[in-house]
Formats: sequence, structure tokens, C-alpha cells
Amino acid sequence: MSALAIDARGISKAYKIGKTRQQVLKNVAFNAYHGQVTMIMGPSGSGKSTLIAALSGLMKPDEGEVLALGQSLWAKKRKQIDRFRLDHCGFIFQGFNLFPALDATAQVVQVLRYCGVKKDEARTRATAVLESVGLGSRLRQKPAELSGGEKQRVAIARALAKEPQLIFADEPTSALDSSNGQVIIRLLHHAAKQRGAAIVVVTHDPRLEAHADRIIHMEDGKILDDRMISDPPPHVPNHHSESSP
Repeated sequence: MSALAIDARGISKAYKIGKTRQQVLKNVAFNAYHGQVTMIMGPSGSGKSTLIAALSGLMKPDEGEVLALGQSLWAKKRKQIDRFRLDHCGFIFQGFNLFPALDATAQVVQVLRYCGVKKDEARTRATAVLESVGLGSRLRQKPAELSGGEKQRVAIARALAKEPQLIFADEPTSALDSSNGQVIIRLLHHAAKQRGAAIVVVTHDPRLEAHADRIIHMEDGKILDDRMISDPPPHVPNHHSESSP
């Protein structure tokens, strides 16, 4: 597989607010590589979350194309996009999105079962991935019995369990204190380096920059700055993200 995981061009998106249209993304070009953590930073309203929604198949852009794992994402039918997300994408949100009635193991098992993994194998894989994020002693706890940092680790375990090639994290540390935030981003960095996933993180948190391979700054629907901190995998063209003025 090519080390280029996502290659998007000409992404534009506007929302209708009353009688006016607000342009949220303005002809944005973006790419991400396997094995790297790409952080998208910028003020609220800059278009960060809308961009990853377009990149991950959650929200169709008004214009532009997204090549994800070499496939034209928005040329697919809706059911095909949903299946692509299930098979290839992991999601981590600031609100954790855990089911209150399920313990940590069941949260992960449920996702694996949706992917067609048999029950016993799903439980074995769920236990292993929860242990890998430091929750081996919390397998039977429900969300109400877990700290914020532990809840986010369950969410990461759930995202990692199906071994996705693309992981999208939207403000994954915003509800956490500094030490837990550092743990979470280190786990994401490990997923990139050890599993070869392409990790795209939207964040306001400047403390996370030390763990990024690449930092992209957005403002007013455009990419203003694209800084590669570590080189992309060899023999792959470095198509820097950009947006038209």
C-alpha cells in the first residue's frame, strides 16, 4: 500500500444560516500519510472539524474529491461509504461516546461484532487492546465507574480494536487534564508508529504539538501553514496541503 493514506483536493463546504451562506471550507487541499500523526490546529470556527468530517465520509463537501486509501470516497453510494468507515476508520471524540450500560470490554466487543468478528475472538481482541492502553484492571467497569482519562482510553481501544488504517480524533484531550491528555496522544502516536495508521487529530491544545509528525494551522476555512516535523515515508511524493487564496 502506498504510504499516502488520504489525498483531498478542492474541498469546499458552506452552511446555510437563515438567509445567508457561511463558507466554512474554501478550496482546501489536504493529505495524510500512514505512520504519521497529523494535527490540525486553529481557532473555533476555522473549519477543522468540518474538514475531518469531509475526509472521513461523515459529511459530503459541496465541491472537491477525497481519495481515501486510493478510493474516491464521495463517488461511493451512502451504504458503501458507511461500510468503508466501518472497515477502515476509527473515530475518537471529545465526548467519549460510550454506552452507559456497557462495561469497557463490551464497548469494544460491540464494534468488532459489527465488523463481523465472531464473539469469542471479539472478546479476546477487546481484552488485548484494552490491556494495551493500560486498562487491564478495568475491563468490567462501566463508564460511570471510570475517570475521564479512562473513558477516553476505552474510546481509543474501541477505535484501535478493528485495526483501522485511518483514525480521526476530534479534540480527544479537551475534557482531560494535562497528564491524561499526554497519555492519550502518546497512545495515538503509538498507533501510528506501531500499527502504521494515518492519524488525523483536530485540537486546540498546543501541548500536543510535541507528539505530532506534522502540524497544519487553519483559519477562516483555509490552511495557512503546513509544517512537516518528521519526514513522510520514503519514496512517496510530499504533496503539501494548501488552499487557494
